[in-house]
Amino acid sequence: MRGILPERVVLSTVLDPYLPLRALSTYAGMSVRLLRDCLTDLVNPLPHYRYRGKIVVRRSEFDAWIAKYRAAGRADVATIVDDVLNGLR
Repeated sequence: MRGILPERVVLSTVLDPYLPLRALSTYAGMSVRLLRDCLTDLVNPLPHYRYRGKIVVRRSEFDAWIAKYRAAGRADVATIVDDVLNGLR
């Protein structure tokens, strides 16, 4: 066979794989048990796909889902109470 063989492959697209719960657990730093509980959350369930008993989650969908839980720091409760009370007056 003649021609040039590449020494390495460079991917130019961002990968968005489907991750089984065990791999997602490693990626997210969360236990598989917690992730299973998140699948059936009544308010904001984790989007997932189930085929023949196998559960997978698309990485981009997990990232969007977990972003909803971003904490911006502790709220100043005294200021919030004062604002509410001032609004009632």
